Amino acid sequence: MNASIISIGTAVPEHTISQSEIKETVKRMFGTQIPQIDRMLTIFENSGINRRHLCQPLEWYLEAHDVQEKHALFVRHATDLAERAVLDCLRQASVSPADVDHIIFVTTTGHATPSIDAHLCNRLGFRRNLKRTPIWGLGCAGGAAGLSRASEYVQAFPQHVCLLVSVELCSLTFIRGDLSKSNIVATSLFADGAAAALIAGTESADRWKQSRHPRVAATQSTIWPDSLGVMGWEVMNDGLKVIFSKHIPSIVSSSILTEVESLLESNGLRLPQIRHFALHPGGMKVLRAYESALGMNVEALSPSASVLRSYGNMSSCTILFVLQEILKSSPVPPEGEYGIAGALGPGFSSELLLLQF
Repeated sequence: MNASIISIGTAVPEHTISQSEIKETVKRMFGTQIPQIDRMLTIFENSGINRRHLCQPLEWYLEAHDVQEKHALFVRHATDLAERAVLDCLRQASVSPADVDHIIFVTTTGHATPSIDAHLCNRLGFRRNLKRTPIWGLGCAGGAAGLSRASEYVQAFPQHVCLLVSVELCSLTFIRGDLSKSNIVATSLFADGAAAALIAGTESADRWKQSRHPRVAATQSTIWPDSLGVMGWEVMNDGLKVIFSKHIPSIVSSSILTEVESLLESNGLRLPQIRHFALHPGGMKVLRAYESALGMNVEALSPSASVLRSYGNMSSCTILFVLQEILKSSPVPPEGEYGIAGALGPGFSSELLLLQF
């Protein structure tokens, strides 16, 4: 596969909230309704998160809100965040929206028809014949899947550039009356954000040959049978109720090594040859499961842990924040070294990419 990741842009909402503030707010909301709430709230302290960004002020979440209000907020905030991420991404690559041939838009935390990419077309001056592919429902795996689909597109059309845009407003899915443990766990982890990546085929990438860019060498998708209940949404009258199994870290521990080795073996590589990991930080337990399953040292996952600490789990766009962290590191990854990017999502499924720097 010949696809280059030219640039990555990111954006977060204006409301920056510390983990301790969110913990105290959750205690205030549910303290009289959930027995032993203090014991449950220790997950906030063990999350590995210092702060998160939310699209609404913290006080907004104290009250119940209907689907119509959440939808209107999703369209407004998602379009605004996506626009900022796209402009950041295109500015770094010194290209205009009119240079983009295909846009892939990924989300799982809100619905919009026309989709958010259509809203962007009206704001940013993309060509009228722009190809558009909205993708919904892949959860945390959506960003990795979007990178894979964008890479496959420019392999088929090597003279084209594809723009991947991922926006997640996880906080808008919060249901005030949901007393489940899954809701409390989700509240301790999830946040809002957006990211955009420009992916170029071999013929179009020549314009950026003066600088080095990671190449997507191969991709791999996996879905495990009989695992529909591991992660997802249950549609309720007041919104999307989170499904979040406690078994996710154990699934990572038991299954991810096989998937990574399968991708590497099909490309003539072995795990010790992988120097860089852009793995979705679903939570601290998930990162520890990756570390154990893949025999990694703590430093190998520092980009993922850093993003988790500063932003929380922003679902699909988080992996682009992690990849950006690696590309901005000092020193940058040496030329020719390999990396793995990956995320897990509903299905239950895995999306992996083999990168060469």
